[in-house]
Amino acid sequence: MTLRPLPESLVEYQWPPSSADIAAAVGLRPTDILRFDGNVSAAPPTSARPATVARALADVNEYDRGRYAELRAAVAAHHDVPLSSIVLGAGSDELIVLAARVFAPGGTVATVPANSYSMYRFAAGMAGATVIDDPAQADLVYVCRPNNPTGELPEIPDIPGQLVIDEAYADYAGVDALDRVKDGAIILRTFSKAYGLAGARVGYAVCEPQRAAILSSRLAPLAVSSLSAALALASLQSPPDVASQIAERERLSTELAALGLTPLRSYTNFLFIPVDDPDYWHAALLPFGVVIRTFTGAIRISVRDEDDDNVLLEAIRSVITGSTRASDLVRHRRATAETRIDVRLRLRGKGRVYVETGSGLYDHFVQQLAFHGGLDLRVEGVGDHETGDHHTVEDMMRALGDALDTALGDRRGIVRYGESRIPMDEAVAHAVIDLSGRPVSRISIVPDPGMATHALESFAQNAKLTLHVDASGENAHHVAEGAFKAVGRALNVALKIDGDVVRSTKGTL
Repeated sequence: MTLRPLPESLVEYQWPPSSADIAAAVGLRPTDILRFDGNVSAAPPTSARPATVARALADVNEYDRGRYAELRAAVAAHHDVPLSSIVLGAGSDELIVLAARVFAPGGTVATVPANSYSMYRFAAGMAGATVIDDPAQADLVYVCRPNNPTGELPEIPDIPGQLVIDEAYADYAGVDALDRVKDGAIILRTFSKAYGLAGARVGYAVCEPQRAAILSSRLAPLAVSSLSAALALASLQSPPDVASQIAERERLSTELAALGLTPLRSYTNFLFIPVDDPDYWHAALLPFGVVIRTFTGAIRISVRDEDDDNVLLEAIRSVITGSTRASDLVRHRRATAETRIDVRLRLRGKGRVYVETGSGLYDHFVQQLAFHGGLDLRVEGVGDHETGDHHTVEDMMRALGDALDTALGDRRGIVRYGESRIPMDEAVAHAVIDLSGRPVSRISIVPDPGMATHALESFAQNAKLTLHVDASGENAHHVAEGAFKAVGRALNVALKIDGDVVRSTKGTL
């Protein structure tokens, strides 16, 4: 068989190695790898609930005969444009390639700015087009606004060729070019960035109906999966508020500048930092589990959230000072058919605690356990609350137990035993803990508000510890809260460092 040769201008799109491959190369666990190289959200959106996928799975044997009319209608309503102006694609990348094939086959393509998203050159190669420097002479012009990789907000040129304005990061800039649709421009958007659905691969074009019809007629039918469409539709029902990530971007920019790495002004969810030796920084940060993106004369760092970004900052400080100390932050995810729970835990912290799974009472109890345990803890999750809090509470406690077990490692040097007695108004709670490595629990909480006993049993089981709790009183809330506080206080004692030996005559816990 004779293969048709690829155009000389076509350069294969390069993907970075997987987190598992990076972890194996530097001797870490895959969960220790933090990706600052993808410009994506730090966590999935709360709308990405297991129930959303479960409902979509009920019809996964069928095609969507309406070409996801409900999703296209929701996108159209979101931008206040006609349904006939919306074209769905498998990520905006599919539409980038399609635009080159439709508007510049064998022709010319330019990008604004010149240093821009590498996918445009790939798309030009797929269409057999030539990339030129002058946008005014090009058949097709891609305007990346805000720009990837630099984060700048370029001006839109007034040129005769077809404009494709890629607004993947427009949510972070607070401006858009939707008013240019009436002049014939094609606006590209994606659910991969602010909406937190990079793995779903859903993008769309907004353009005047005639152009939309041309693009749609040349797309593969139903390139977007029904599961991805369901996730995108659910996310549109509660559009993201990126204010906190913008604030974190500015904080991270300030912190990096203080370390001598000054980013360019950014209108995106990443920072572009000119440096003399990008490859040095990439290699130096890998042993800390931190992955960044390199460019000629610069590095690019995605903005995640405060906890993850602080790991990055700690790693950079360690590189600058020559330290080899890795972050002591443990990350763990527990995903089941009913729930998704993400835990970040630091054993000896400052009592910085955030817990939000939708299980109000038990979120509060876990906050108390962590605060009195002297932990830094962040727990975020979604679950099936339609049938009650059971699955969410149990999985939260099991995920917390798993994270604690991982953080303890070989349990060398810890005191091991801890005890606490807590009065909670009319209630009294007594907890005794042994970080033994053996899961044993004897727990009495009377009266129990519902799941307090089972929650602590689940925690002890997954953390591999021995836990005795006796709590009683008149008010169930007070009794259970006292029990969780007592467990936290006992854990705080047991976690103290006392030398560098295993506190066991057996040589192992």
